[in-house]
Amino acid sequence: MISPWQRRRQPDDVPTPVAVAVSDFCRRAKAPAPAQQVREALSLLTEEEDFRVRALTDGEPEASPLGPFAVVDILRGVTPSLAAQRQQCGYYDVAQELAQVREEKTPPPAPAPTTPTFALPTPAGDEVDAKAGRRKSAKAEAAAVQERIAPKKRAPDTADGDDAADAPETAAQAAPSQDEEAPRFLKRELPRPRGRFTRVEAQRLSFFDLTRSEGKETLEAAIEATEHRYSLLRTLEHRYNGPRGELTQVDMENALRQHGIMETLEARERDNLLTAFAAQRGATGRVGWSLGLSPNELQRLTHALRLTEEVEALRERFRNEVLATSHLTHRLDLLGRDKYLADLGIQKRFIDALRKDLERLAKDALPSATDLHSLANVVARQHGAPAELVTRAFERLNLTESLRKQLSAQVVPPSH
Repeated sequence: MISPWQRRRQPDDVPTPVAVAVSDFCRRAKAPAPAQQVREALSLLTEEEDFRVRALTDGEPEASPLGPFAVVDILRGVTPSLAAQRQQCGYYDVAQELAQVREEKTPPPAPAPTTPTFALPTPAGDEVDAKAGRRKSAKAEAAAVQERIAPKKRAPDTADGDDAADAPETAAQAAPSQDEEAPRFLKRELPRPRGRFTRVEAQRLSFFDLTRSEGKETLEAAIEATEHRYSLLRTLEHRYNGPRGELTQVDMENALRQHGIMETLEARERDNLLTAFAAQRGATGRVGWSLGLSPNELQRLTHALRLTEEVEALRERFRNEVLATSHLTHRLDLLGRDKYLADLGIQKRFIDALRKDLERLAKDALPSATDLHSLANVVARQHGAPAELVTRAFERLNLTESLRKQLSAQVVPPSH
């Protein structure tokens, strides 16, 4: 049987639009990969599965990071969260090496016979009976075909104890033969690409190029094109090596301080961060999404810029605005934004206050209503709010049963 980490086709046979879609998906999932690695991962899938790849890559990543081998694993049935954990721990690096080792160990195809054959094939209609020496009739040919395609009957089970004991050994010998008969996809010998069709990885420059005087202009241009230090690091680590391997954040910040432009980056970060908090009305989740930061990175950046008190003051201002607003339509609209209220930490206080106010408004409108629908219309008309939002608020705040009881007690005449 074929292993899930065994090639089903050659990397060069992968359609370019599919490879481009996976590469863009991995970039959005914060795990960019070179084109050759994307094609090697897609070679583990058949052509019939390309439409499933496009269906996955057309949506947004549900977890991160997700590389090309994680995309293949998700199509095999693995959840995105588990695939992200495997990507972080290096599971797919082992899978890639396993696929390459199996490709190298695949035996080459048997050479075609070089001896020419001059015998002409026998026509289908000229079959000759070996015993009688004459051509078979149409009826005999049909009977022979039926005999060949008919199911074969098994011989009666007359095996003794010794034969039964040898059965497991026979099955064990048959298993390798089945594995050997499994289809294998061999790498074709293709000419090396030339000219503009050549695909080569960009060679990283030395870290000391950033520390020279010419590196200051490069860093200043990179700062203008990015929003924060984490985005700057992701931009530079693809172009430069670090002094001891990969370029790290500490190495980058040391180079910025050496050129005296660390303050420029911090001022830009401070402005972007405060602007994002004001635009997202204090929601840290949406601030991180708009800036491309994880919750941990956003917290570390806020602490590094010494903006914790300013950010908290902004969030407190928006908390007070939400709790102090008296416009019913605005409050009913906020009731459906659970994530925003939970982010600000005022969801329970907001719901309790809104429930208390709605009970009071409904009690004042009870004499003018006969059922729950008319009650919602009366409250909505008196306070200029959509009736659908009022009805939905009754249901979400668990007020429907109590209001129905009050309405029924109001309609039923008193008993004598």
